[in-house]
Amino acid sequence: MNSNFIDYVKIYCRSGNGGAGSTHFHREKFVPKGGPDGGDGGRGGHVILRGSKDYWTLLHLKYARHIFAGHGGHGSGSRSFGKDGEDRTITVPCGTVACDAVTREFLCDITEDGQEEILLKGGRGGLGNWHFKTATNQTPRYAQPGEPMLEKEVILELKVLADVGLVGFPNAGKSTLLSVISAAKPEIADYPFTTLVPNLGIVPYRDGKSFCVADIPGIIEGAAEGRGLGLRFLRHIERNSILLFLVPADSNDIKKEYEILLSELERYNPELLDKQRILAVSKIDILGENMIKELKKTLPENVPHIFFSSITRFGLENLKDMLWQKLNEL
Repeated sequence: MNSNFIDYVKIYCRSGNGGAGSTHFHREKFVPKGGPDGGDGGRGGHVILRGSKDYWTLLHLKYARHIFAGHGGHGSGSRSFGKDGEDRTITVPCGTVACDAVTREFLCDITEDGQEEILLKGGRGGLGNWHFKTATNQTPRYAQPGEPMLEKEVILELKVLADVGLVGFPNAGKSTLLSVISAAKPEIADYPFTTLVPNLGIVPYRDGKSFCVADIPGIIEGAAEGRGLGLRFLRHIERNSILLFLVPADSNDIKKEYEILLSELERYNPELLDKQRILAVSKIDILGENMIKELKKTLPENVPHIFFSSITRFGLENLKDMLWQKLNEL
């Protein structure tokens, strides 16, 4: 299942040509010289992005990277308008960002189910010759051609939508935490980079409430420059309202690990530092009370912290309370 998580695709899109207007004159048995009645050409098809909550990956676009809309039909006599070209709709998961593959210009951002944005407009249909009839030109012998199609290479990037993002080094216990506070079943093992794709879990809270947590693949020093899984997954953190930094209790220096993680986020995108942050010290089941008291003295002072153990479930309810309170503050 992990290999099916695709969060980046490049596609080639082409809208439709507008149909040409008609140069036609009305002719009947007893009307040998009727006026102009050439119809308008049809509009070319648009290329449209539509958000859907039923999709969670861009996998369906991996092998369908050429998206062509239909061309508009030409106008004809008796003011018959050409048929509009068929629109092509690309369904994407909520949280997808589209940008120009060449200029990197931002095009649109799909964040809601059912939201539609036109990526490329179809060409307008040309006007038929009946539009150009005047008092001094009763028989215009020209009509407009349709507008040409547009074409563009577009990059689609999925940025996971979640309330809380779990940030930490490989093997910090992020997947284990997600598995005990939600119904998610991420792969868990005792080696680094077990998690290769973001995992989402819905965390049940009191009175039927819930919030969404994303387990982001482990960050290492130099991730902002592309080391490890690097830039590929740092983008998913941009969508999270709260960043929950996980550092295991058996770390050599919790404060230093936290500062390295923070530094990598800042180098990737300084705006990430504006998000709410919580430092969670995991795996405290291996420590005694006295060691925990000593550990508290070494923690950074500018961020709220909490201790928990996914194995014994100590502190998990307090952690959920803290996250819910922070979400409501936002």
